[in-house]
Amino acid sequence: MHKINVALSSYGMSGLVFHGPLLETHPGFKITKILERSREISVGKHPDSIIVRDFDSILGDPDIELVVVNTPDHLHFEMAAKVIGAGKHVVVEKPFTLISTHADELIRMARQKGVMLSVFHNRRWDGGFLTVKEIIEAGKLGRLVEFESHLDRYRNYIKESSWKEQSTGTGALYNLGSHLVEQALHLFGMPDRLFCDSRMLRDGARADDSYDLFLHYPAFKCLLRSSYLVREPGPRFILHGTKGSYLKWENDPQEEALKSGVLPGSEAWGEEPESAWGKINTEFNGDRLEEAYPTQPGNYMAFYDNVYEAIRLNVPIEVTPEQARDVIRIIEAAYESSHLGKVVNL
Repeated sequence: MHKINVALSSYGMSGLVFHGPLLETHPGFKITKILERSREISVGKHPDSIIVRDFDSILGDPDIELVVVNTPDHLHFEMAAKVIGAGKHVVVEKPFTLISTHADELIRMARQKGVMLSVFHNRRWDGGFLTVKEIIEAGKLGRLVEFESHLDRYRNYIKESSWKEQSTGTGALYNLGSHLVEQALHLFGMPDRLFCDSRMLRDGARADDSYDLFLHYPAFKCLLRSSYLVREPGPRFILHGTKGSYLKWENDPQEEALKSGVLPGSEAWGEEPESAWGKINTEFNGDRLEEAYPTQPGNYMAFYDNVYEAIRLNVPIEVTPEQARDVIRIIEAAYESSHLGKVVNL
């Protein structure tokens, strides 16, 4: 396998928990440089890499083919543009950019330079989401009439060390909402209009920490919701159809496994215990089903499998920059809706 030399633009949580372990484990990639401006967290974790202190050390290295821009959100556009300008492939951490016109500009630049551009929407490979997709596509609930997706947290204080929670932070819609919006668009395409109520609920909050986002599709209802004040979690997914319902509580286990140092490809990777399976109650093919429904194994590595094949084999990229740009369009419209208190047409 012809390895791709890759550099990480930072080594915070996304580098330590997601990109670092995935790329280190994947046989098609070799992490050669990691940008840490003052710290040395990555020491010993990636034996083929060296720490560099400035971005130019990555941009100017002719051996690096792929750069992961996993820096704070407000830096994505500027740094991705520099990577593309240097003629290198780029994976941008979600959210793609903060405004959709910047996403359009990166798409234009990547086409002009002939480089691959994708965005790390890894939750497309959550086991729960893969299961929801399978249930919908198989018509196991009949005609879908309601789709509800939650991604909640419980942190009733402001984490001063996190840039995401400062006045310059991008808030829950960009942070958590980008996952839910991307999943909805992947399933259903662009809605025709939306309504959003975005708020700061915690004492001392400086960025939105709660939202209810209603995406309007002609045939069914769609609600996406996150809050940082959910101590007792409800279902992650709630689906209702003309024949039945499916509810799923537990989150995908891959993130916690990665945080614990378990590497992708380990035995039973991405699999849930039966106790975490969702419940289906429906009629399908003449049979009544009321039981725990097996969750498909999650597989975040599928994202980088596709990136490798896109670069080496010219296979189409699965998370296209246009899809990621549409996520930003939805978030922009959601903030407009919340500010004006009205429905926004798309």
